[in-house]
Amino acid sequence: MAHPTQLGFQDAASPVMEELLGFHDHALMIVFLISTLVLYIIVAMVSTKLTNKFILDSQEIEIVWTVLPAIILILIALPSLRILYMMDEINDPHVTVKAMGHQWYWSYEYTDYENLAFDSYMLPTQDLTPGGFRLLETDHRMVIPKESPIRVLVSAEDVLHSWAVPSLGVKMDAVPGRLNQVAFIVSRPGVFYGQCSEICGANHSFMPVVVEAVPLENFEKWSSLMLEDA
Repeated sequence: MAHPTQLGFQDAASPVMEELLGFHDHALMIVFLISTLVLYIIVAMVSTKLTNKFILDSQEIEIVWTVLPAIILILIALPSLRILYMMDEINDPHVTVKAMGHQWYWSYEYTDYENLAFDSYMLPTQDLTPGGFRLLETDHRMVIPKESPIRVLVSAEDVLHSWAVPSLGVKMDAVPGRLNQVAFIVSRPGVFYGQCSEICGANHSFMPVVVEAVPLENFEKWSSLMLEDA
């Protein structure tokens, strides 16, 4: 959960998000080193009156500043491609949830169950319980088992939406007439918040996503209760 004055990312709650955080730090360090080198060269050129004829015309330096950026790009591209393939990989999901975007709420359908589906609306401020988050809480949460591969099928019924949960490293566009899928594993129990990340109309800011990860036994109890109520 993000908090005021926070500068970095939210704490990772999935293996993919942990990899993304590591890649972010890796790329940021490369950018920092390049910026420091460029700043040093600019200061040195402005402040010194000395010139060096070997720098003004040097094949060796031209080779270095051609090859070095290529090596840096490779050091950035290889980890990036590895994470991209990791995010696309879906191996035998234990639970499949279909998330449909509407103006302006989400509906969830657990396709492994015969009749387990519900709509998820944002809770108005006056209905919040103590400790609830304004504009982020919903009347029904998407409950999933922790440490289990989860597949979410994302689509929309009217306009473009985007199903996103930052702490899980998940963001997938919901396109009418198209079924996109995203997979993740939640590594710890907890409640994780997200929002629609595609401008979808007047109430775009009021269709949050709430994912609750619980132990498998609790998930089975919850699903049984939901099926009884249906």
